[in-house]
Formats: sequence, structure tokens, C-alpha cells
Amino acid sequence: MKSLAIIALSLAVLANTNALAAALPDAPGLLPTAIARTLLEQDPSVVAARAGLEAAQLDADMLDASPYEWTARLSTQRRKVQSESNYREWNAGIERGVRLPGKAAADRQLGKAVLAEAQARYGEALHEAARELFTLWLHWIGAEQARDLASSNRQSIQDNLAIVEKRLRAGDVARLDLHLAQAELAEQKRLENDTKTQALIAWAHLQTRFPGFDAHFNSLPTPLPLTEEAVFWRERILAESDELKITQAQFDKAQAHAERFRAEKMPDPSIGMYTASEAGGRERITGISISMPIPVLGGIRSGRASKSTYLADMTRQEVELKRRQISGEIAASFASAQGNYESLQISMEGANAMQANAKLTQRAYALGETELQVLLAARRQATGATQSALAARMAAISAYYLLLIDAHLVWDLEHE
Repeated sequence: MKSLAIIALSLAVLANTNALAAALPDAPGLLPTAIARTLLEQDPSVVAARAGLEAAQLDADMLDASPYEWTARLSTQRRKVQSESNYREWNAGIERGVRLPGKAAADRQLGKAVLAEAQARYGEALHEAARELFTLWLHWIGAEQARDLASSNRQSIQDNLAIVEKRLRAGDVARLDLHLAQAELAEQKRLENDTKTQALIAWAHLQTRFPGFDAHFNSLPTPLPLTEEAVFWRERILAESDELKITQAQFDKAQAHAERFRAEKMPDPSIGMYTASEAGGRERITGISISMPIPVLGGIRSGRASKSTYLADMTRQEVELKRRQISGEIAASFASAQGNYESLQISMEGANAMQANAKLTQRAYALGETELQVLLAARRQATGATQSALAARMAAISAYYLLLIDAHLVWDLEHE
């Protein structure tokens, strides 16, 4: 019966896990996790943060250990007694400071806060590198898409020129139409060359920042509408925010420092043992020594404790301020993702309509039913609409996937 209960519990947990995974937002077309993690882990900022994490671990270990060491003392002297012999004497001992329990606990809390801050800084470095990788990758793909679009537009204008040349040979239009069509084609070729240059520049930025990036990953991710409510994104991003965790760890450090300075009002004693030889060895002395600084009433120790308390209160407010700032950014990102997706749908409708209008106008011009200026205007409108649709698509993709990155829902960012 016990085994059956365990199996039933495991199946219930698995079902809940699968339900949660199914409820999480999708990320079609994004860089594969294995590829992205390799690039991110090799990023200099992430490597540096990882080294900082290792150093913080050593700091935490040192804070956990006592800061005091054994001190050895050895002295020798010659005693001269009137009318007697001279005596050689010596004194030897060891002593060590003893950290009081309250200070040890505060040091351990400080070590944990130092380590937590370093872990959060590593996570933030990984998060920022992920945002930069995605942004540079998307910018490059967008530039490649713009180049393809410019090439398609150039082909359409070439088709227009071919129609003009055909009608000119038939004596149906003036040579002025030919010159206008040729000028339009030259301008489009210039625009196509500009987009090619921008694509090369975008690739250079991506390849330089993340060496070894595979150029085969050149397809735009799919923009999707947000199906989760704003509260989901707020709670998720706040829970995963390494920026907020850094501020929280700094507050924990300030609290630990305050506890340490309050405990420092009572100085640590030093305890030792000693032995001595006097009167030429005829007297042997052994003993235990205890020493402790005498704090000045109302002095530096109390002042430091009061100051550390104020600093802890200050960092507490900084945590709340950071929480509000991030909450505002989340709300803005959520609204941007929603609005950009709606704009994409509208721009796609407009682009399809303008493309259909350009094709109809081209057919009408070929049949002599309209003027060249009307055809060129229709083509420019179609080109502008498709460019606007591409920009809207890029904005929708960027807003959606950056939201997923901030929520640590892609590239295993939740497993820092």
C-alpha cells in the first residue's frame, strides 16, 4: 500500500509538472538552447562573473572561519641581584583571540549574503548576455530579411521596366516613361545595396560579439500573442530578476554588517597560556592569561553600530525602489508585446492590400489603362507597406522574446 501511495504521488507531481510546462509560453524558431548556452557561457562578461562567484565562495569560507591566529611570545632577560649571582630568565607563551558567538553568527550571515550577491551577479551577466545575443541575432536576421525584400522589390520594378520597354517598342508610350522607369530601378538598386551593407554590418557585430555563431540560424522566430495575464509575467520576472536579487543581497549584507557592529560593542577577548623560568631555573611559572580591550563609553564602536543601522535602513528602501522600477518595466514590456503584435496584424493586412493593388496596377498599365506615375506610386506604396510590415514583425518578435528572456523561460536561464 505504501508503494502504491508513493507511485500515485509521483504521478500527480509529474502531471502537475507537465501541466505547468504546457502552460508556459512557446518559443518557436528561437536559437536552440545548446547553441545559445555555449555562446553565453563563453562570453567574457559571464566568465568574469563566474570568476567573481568563485572568489565570493572563498570570501564566504573565510568569513565562516575565525579571523584570529595563534600568537607566540618569547622573551629572555638577565636578573642581577645585589650580593648574589646573576640569573638568566625567560618567558614563553601563546595566545589567541576568541570570536564571540554573536560575531560568528553575523560573519556567517555576511558570508551567505556575499555569496548570494555574487550568484545574482553571475545570473545577471548571463541574462544581459542573453538579451544581447538575441538582439544582435534578431538585428542580423532582420537586415537579411530587408535585403531579400529589397531584392524582391527590385525585381518588381524590373518587371515594370520590361512592360514600359514593350509598350515603347509598340509606340504606345513616350520615351519619358522609359527614363522614369529606369531612374526608379536605379534608385531601388541603391536601396538594395544599402540593405546588403546593413546586413554585412549586422553580421560583423554579431560575429565579433559572439565568435563562432553559426550563420545557418538565419530564420526569423515566430511572433506570438501573449496568452498569459500581466500578473503572471510580473510575478515570474520579479521572482527570477537577478537585478532585484543583487539589491536584496546588498540589503542582507548591510543587515549582517549592522549585526556585526552591534556585536562589536563587546570586544573579543584573547586567551593564552604561558610558562616562565626565573631565578636561574629555581622558579618555574605556568599560567593562563586573559586580555580584553576596554571600549570607550559612547565612542567609536557605538557610532559604527548606529551608522550601520542607518545604512541597512537605506538599502531596505533601495530594494523597494528597485522592485517598483522593475515592476514598471515589466508592465511596459507586457503592453509593448501586446501592442506590437496587434500592430503586426494590421500592418500585414495593409501590406497584402498594397501588394494586390500594385499587381492590379501593373496589369492595368500593361493594358494601357493607367499612367506610369500611377504604377510607380502603387509600387512605392507596396514597398513602403511591406517595409512597415517587416518593421512591425521585428518589433513584435523582439518584444515577445525579450519578455521570455526576462522571465527566464528560454535557454535554461532559470538554471543559472
